[in-house]
Amino acid sequence: MELTISDDKIKELLAEVISEMLVKKREVFHEIILEALEEIGIGNAIVEGQKSDFVSETCIFDILEGKSESQISIGF
Repeated sequence: MELTISDDKIKELLAEVISEMLVKKREVFHEIILEALEEIGIGNAIVEGQKSDFVSETCIFDILEGKSESQISIGF
């Protein structure tokens, strides 16, 4: 005996399963979406960083150490 299911019935069942999973496993989907958004943000930051001028490591550490602007040397 062979079981056949129409494409429409498969779509309906799949939609029902996804809907149920979204309700019952909400925190899992929240984490997946949050991580995807973070990855997109990181990717966008990398692309934007590639468009801007280079900042030396020394300059970054000076800023992190709280040196005033007059004490920071910007080297390229």
